[in-house]
Amino acid sequence: MPVPKGTALDPARTRAAILEAATAAFYDHGLDGVGVADLCARTGVSKETLYRHFGSKQGLIEAVLEARSDRVTRWLRAAADAAGPDPADRLAAIFDALAGWHAEPGFRGCALVNAATQHHEGSVRAAAARHLDRRLALLEDIAVRAGVREPGVLAYQLLLLVSGSTTAADLHPGGGAAARHARQAALTLLRAATPAG
Repeated sequence: MPVPKGTALDPARTRAAILEAATAAFYDHGLDGVGVADLCARTGVSKETLYRHFGSKQGLIEAVLEARSDRVTRWLRAAADAAGPDPADRLAAIFDALAGWHAEPGFRGCALVNAATQHHEGSVRAAAARHLDRRLALLEDIAVRAGVREPGVLAYQLLLLVSGSTTAADLHPGGGAAARHARQAALTLLRAATPAG
């Protein structure tokens, strides 16, 4: 927001405010549905300020996607950690967290996947791939904890359920139950892959 003349500027706060406004705008309207002038109006900063912090609209897009991936990864990891050490409980907690997100008003699917469908090449696609890799690492950690023989294979199967449930929740009329159904399938896969103790 504009600051009164003579007020000291806080570059970190300004950057964070631009990121926050851009994150919401890009999620609601798509990467190409929001121009630089609109972003500046939403945050009350000049184009020069926006460019000073991010270099370009593309630089802002990349920063938004990286920040969103960081936030989502921390959120899912925290959900798993809160469930305790048991791999099945950790896996169930991830799908329970997703179910809550899918039910939120304004839910529009995964922001990084949405962005990659609009800009399928270059840095946006690379950001989406890194985001999926981070989810894959979280799921592989669960598979390793469970002692499965091929944790990478199970993790990839679980990633398909995470991503598929989010897509179905966004686009399919029956999507409200997507995370619950994916949770059941994920736990079945985990049980089948876990060595008998």
